[in-house]
Amino acid sequence: MLISAQVSVYPLRQVSLSPAIGNVMRVFREYGLEVEEGPMSTMISGEDESLFSALKEAFRVSAEQGDVVMTVTISNACLVPEPGTPAS
Repeated sequence: MLISAQVSVYPLRQVSLSPAIGNVMRVFREYGLEVEEGPMSTMISGEDESLFSALKEAFRVSAEQGDVVMTVTISNACLVPEPGTPAS
């Protein structure tokens, strides 16, 4: 099943936020998900098995760097458009 998620990662008490967030983006791409980065959250979409596995791995790698909060909203109705396709 194709699903999408809006994901926000908040590294806590870390000198720099970029490493934890960058690692999350890397994981999403390694799992072959469509990724649309935004200033406050990221939209991802793909097959449900890949997306759920990627979320688990993304949280794990960000938590290895320190305290982190991840918020996720998952939908089977709000898919991320293909790159270059206007959002409806």
